Amino acid sequence: MAEQQIQTQPQSAEHTMARPQRWAQPFDSNMTDQDVDRLLSESQLKDIDSEKFPKHIPLGGILKNDTRLVKFTPGEIVVREGDYGNSAFLVLSGKLRVVLSPSLPRDAIGRSEENTRSLFEAFSQLWTSNWLPETRDTSKYSLDELMAGGSNESARVVLQDIPAILDKHNTGAIETGALFGELAALGRIPRTATIFADEDAELLEIRWQGLRELRAYNGEWKRMIDERYRETALAAHLLESEEFGHLDDDQIKDVADRCIFETYGSFDWYTSFQRLRSQGKSDEPVIARQGDYPDGLLMVRAGFARQTVKHGNGIKTINYLGAGNNFGLHPLYSAWKNPDASEDLALGSGLSALGYVDVVRVPASVLAEYVFPNIEAPVNTIEVASQKTVAEDALLEWAVDERFINGRQTMVIDLNSCVRCDDCVRACANGHDGNPRFRRHGKIVDNWMVANACMHCADPVCMIGCPTGAIHRSMSGGMVVINDDTCIGCGTCANSCPYENISLVQIADKQGMPVVDEATHRPIMKATKCDLCSDQLGGPACVRACPHDALKRVDFREFAH
Repeated sequence: MAEQQIQTQPQSAEHTMARPQRWAQPFDSNMTDQDVDRLLSESQLKDIDSEKFPKHIPLGGILKNDTRLVKFTPGEIVVREGDYGNSAFLVLSGKLRVVLSPSLPRDAIGRSEENTRSLFEAFSQLWTSNWLPETRDTSKYSLDELMAGGSNESARVVLQDIPAILDKHNTGAIETGALFGELAALGRIPRTATIFADEDAELLEIRWQGLRELRAYNGEWKRMIDERYRETALAAHLLESEEFGHLDDDQIKDVADRCIFETYGSFDWYTSFQRLRSQGKSDEPVIARQGDYPDGLLMVRAGFARQTVKHGNGIKTINYLGAGNNFGLHPLYSAWKNPDASEDLALGSGLSALGYVDVVRVPASVLAEYVFPNIEAPVNTIEVASQKTVAEDALLEWAVDERFINGRQTMVIDLNSCVRCDDCVRACANGHDGNPRFRRHGKIVDNWMVANACMHCADPVCMIGCPTGAIHRSMSGGMVVINDDTCIGCGTCANSCPYENISLVQIADKQGMPVVDEATHRPIMKATKCDLCSDQLGGPACVRACPHDALKRVDFREFAH
């Protein structure tokens, strides 16, 4: 009987659509060849050697497809503190102001909460969820919107009382020719300050995909970005550290000028990690060896590093370091305090890169001049680590080995409390049109299971290779989300995720018929993953649905410690 019913169901015609490509639509459809020629005459662009760029990614193609010209009037906000940036800006004309301190109030910069579904919409969805998996309203897909989804910048907000802002806040000028926003765009991190137009200004906005390629194929742009970090972000980085917080502007500048930039590992670390993990191997470039004598303080600028001590014939993990953490201060201070001491002042632990790590090395001579005379003896992290229990050490070691320390919203399930009722899975499906966004299984240690659900990582490597910017950070909250409209189903994000938390699914129209490419007639795929129920009332539905409080969303930095 069931077989008969299936056979007699009406068949819909095959639904076709064009598969979007990398530059199917430019960042700005109004960008012309004349605009590109004009840009190539600008001081920051005219000396770029176009021959260094590959034929499939020409310099002119980047400018025409990955940039757009934007104009601002006095008072208009260009970027807001706290928004996650996906693009950088080159000032072509005019002057801007950056608010240094204190930060502008939320209402002044037009900060608003992201839209959530109303209570009525939430209940309606429960009753109308489609029984067909991964169906889409294909009419909403528009190639005209393909590239716009990658920008993710806020709507224009105008400051109302600029003289009062200049009076009450410390600001700095950004002049014609300056580049800004590149650190947030490349690092997938929040904007650190609000910037607004001080006068009529024209800017070239460069989305991060194009910025990445400019940096990769032009040495001058790479040097410019590094020096920009030295001049701006490094000073702020140093001042956030208690060791350097007492220094004045001139002293901070001197310290920053004497710092050395170092990089360990590969930007696409996730590819080698997946391969080596399958072989039972590891590849962690050594940053500092236990037993060596330190020549400077190591400050982690980006990425993660593992701190270890020798243990028997192997090593034991005692800590991991992320952005803002330091290494080597205690032995350096001891050597300065007791230069004639006979005891061994070598490093009591080692440091290795967990994938990709940017490090700032502050020379020992700088510390002796500016830091050590003004601080008390630092804590010996080795002694602190030795007080941990065996269970604590095991959990930390496991979390570092699996790179779960990257997770900021990791789904962990207490297996002692979980009764396998699957209420969490059903709640997720109900909140996403019948399509659950995670799997209730994953790596297990002791009584904890890390489920296969997006962890909304501190370093979301899934975003690195996305050709359209479809996968991006939400400006409010920083969740990693996917713009379904602009996702081309290339699989780059799914292949990049070290935790296998992104899936490619074949989509169907509302009648349940597969959507296929009109040229090749191959299925159209879309990437899907946990979005942390960013548009739902009350936060993640899975957590709210668990009747035994067995499921939690945790920051693994805190959970593993």
